[in-house]
Amino acid sequence: MVRVKPARALMFQGTGSDVGKSLVVAGLARAFTLRGLKIMPFKPQNMSNNAAVTADGGEIGRAQALQARAAGAPLSVHMNPVLLKPQSEVGAQVVVQGRVEGNAKAAEYQMLKRTLMPRVLESFDILRNQADLVLVEGAGSASEINLRHNDIANMGFARAADVPVVLIGDIDRGGVIASLAGTRLVLDPEDAAMIRGFIVNRFRGDPALFADGMRMIGELTGWHSVGLLPHFADAARLPAEDALGLNAPSVRKAGAKIRIAVPILPHISNFDDLDPLEAEPDVDLIRVRPGQAIPGDCDLVLLTGSKATISDLRALKAAGFEVDIAAHVRRGGRVLGLCGGYQMLGKTVSDPEGTEGPPGSIEGLSLLDVETVLSGDKRLEAVSGESFDGISLSGYEMHIGRTSGTDCRCPFSIIDGNPEGAISADGRVWGTYLHGLFSDDRQRSAWLTRLGGSTSGLDYEAGVDAVLDRLAAHMEKHLDLDGLLKLAR
Repeated sequence: MVRVKPARALMFQGTGSDVGKSLVVAGLARAFTLRGLKIMPFKPQNMSNNAAVTADGGEIGRAQALQARAAGAPLSVHMNPVLLKPQSEVGAQVVVQGRVEGNAKAAEYQMLKRTLMPRVLESFDILRNQADLVLVEGAGSASEINLRHNDIANMGFARAADVPVVLIGDIDRGGVIASLAGTRLVLDPEDAAMIRGFIVNRFRGDPALFADGMRMIGELTGWHSVGLLPHFADAARLPAEDALGLNAPSVRKAGAKIRIAVPILPHISNFDDLDPLEAEPDVDLIRVRPGQAIPGDCDLVLLTGSKATISDLRALKAAGFEVDIAAHVRRGGRVLGLCGGYQMLGKTVSDPEGTEGPPGSIEGLSLLDVETVLSGDKRLEAVSGESFDGISLSGYEMHIGRTSGTDCRCPFSIIDGNPEGAISADGRVWGTYLHGLFSDDRQRSAWLTRLGGSTSGLDYEAGVDAVLDRLAAHMEKHLDLDGLLKLAR
């Protein structure tokens, strides 16, 4: 096909958090890629405890990993040069171009931002030189003018990189006319001049009923309408980036043979590990929040990753989950810990250097005869090998800490010839540092069988790509993609 004149970049900002910026960029990345363009996603600053390991040995936000997948691009640390990973008392861990550079409280980070813009622009230039079009995602709300000084996430970046902006508003939460027009009102005129168009997202019903609303927004703001984007129900089938996705109520799945209970802790991380299980018709995945009890009839208690293991372990005990898990094990139940969850299953977790908070240690759940010390370099690596039952596996490691003890003599897996993880003497408690375990169809099927269910034949990764294709078609149908290309040149 004839390629259009190479485009440069276009930024998508929002009137607030969770208005659909990440999903819009993912859909456009796939749509423009299908048109034959080479697309790179970019987010100057992200705040998320859901992260992915990159091909160049670092980590980026999970949303940028999904956008890169939509574009068929290998993951790079430059797609998300500043990643903030919220922790407990120390505020947030600051990851710059894929590597941890320390911790900062909110006020400290506001001062730090001024030093990060050159590296953000460096990463942006690297991607721009590799692509026909860079799709940039803002963070939070464009109207947070109280945070405008030293901003690197929204208008500060757009101005510094001279990137035109499209503003997204969410009609599903109400007040979308006021939120878009109000953003225009509060912005500095030079910032407002960067915005060239707007999208109204998550519309439900007859679009003709909001035709006057779209016209009024255009008249009030002077911005071009890129389109009214209907609600995309299949978004729930894509990996979620932030914990807002965990707030949906658990609904009992009719006919499911397996119940898996997942305690939801304050600093849960990489919880997209749950998505493949939730997609299985035979799995009833129960999110258990503080104030609720772990169901007595569950087949497996699954402890997920944590960005602050000691803090979350305290929260687990305070919620009474420790008692529930112990009772579950006495009844013959099974427990699996992933990454931080694995660390919690041991006898102690120690943080002598204050990596995740004040230096100290805490007693674990003592379901595995292991101990963990949170020290050393962060391990970031895609891995493959086989599990304890000889079944091939693939996934990734993303953790700080070393775990050792008697139960490590019976490892969960063998990775590159080396033992990894631990299994209890009675074979009913497992711990592993591996993320992405259940995205591997072979492993997920083995676990379903082990827990008394049946395999569905689900190809999870192919399913994600199919949803991205449908999302791209959704964008083509409802947004002015040709107009977006004109804005981006």
